[in-house]
Amino acid sequence: MLYSGINLKKFELFKRYEKNPILTSANWPYAANAVFNAGATKYNDETLLLVRVEDRRGFSHLTVARSSDGKENWKIDPYPTLVPDIQAQEEMWGIEDPRVVWLQEREEFAITYVSFSKGGPLVSLAMTKDFRNFTRLGPVMPPEDKDASLFPRRFKGRWVLIHRPIIRGEAHLWISFSPDLKHWGDHQILLPARPGWWDSHRVGLCPPPIETPEGWLIIYHGVRYTASGSLYRLGLALLALDDPRRVLHRSSEWVFGPKEPYELIGDVPGVTFSCGTIVNKDTNELRLYYEAADFTLCLATANLEELLDYLTSCPC
Repeated sequence: MLYSGINLKKFELFKRYEKNPILTSANWPYAANAVFNAGATKYNDETLLLVRVEDRRGFSHLTVARSSDGKENWKIDPYPTLVPDIQAQEEMWGIEDPRVVWLQEREEFAITYVSFSKGGPLVSLAMTKDFRNFTRLGPVMPPEDKDASLFPRRFKGRWVLIHRPIIRGEAHLWISFSPDLKHWGDHQILLPARPGWWDSHRVGLCPPPIETPEGWLIIYHGVRYTASGSLYRLGLALLALDDPRRVLHRSSEWVFGPKEPYELIGDVPGVTFSCGTIVNKDTNELRLYYEAADFTLCLATANLEELLDYLTSCPC
């Protein structure tokens, strides 16, 4: 029901897990300030999270946590899984915010993550088959750039990357193409920030794109600056299956945002942000692993069909 462009219908697409947060620094086998933004995938019939862990210097690294049901009884690596390469200038101040994608063509996982260099944050890429051994391919975009993920397959022979550079202070979602995962071009804005809206000041990709019969489902975060700080909320978009440059639908409203105490109290209050999802194809349940207040890791679930029904009712 619309009234002068306002949706008056109450809806709640995502349901928070009743035992949130699912992971905190108290669960960690070694000293950590905070555990949050985690890439997610299925590996060896388990849910595997590649978790950003911030130490007490303020630097981050990545550590694996595993669970048979993706909700409880997490087994956490006793030591950091992927640490900054001290020989690499781009990683001198830590690595963070991984997105994990299985590349069937290469039979390995691609991990895009943020490296912090003296020149600012940039997008780096690493490959792994087992989450024990990693091959770094190095930076793929110059600073300042974040919030990146590959698509799981090529389009007309080219790999595709969604990322979020900062240009002249503007923070839009961009899309770029590469024949070899090293040389990138055909850059263009995919999803711009919308002045005056809930996603008015910056937007960025959350989890990797999700392939559905309707198109590529994009969950993104939007930031709005307020007098008491920045608010990070999540919205949806749908891209054409055959051409990810083409935006079919975009949600007018945010569909998930901070409201619980653990989302409003932490190192950075008022933040809900995700780097990973897992879809159960048998039940259509989408599990959204998200961080709360830059401090803990939480879980919310949604029905994939309901998300698509809502999104396809939104205009482009």
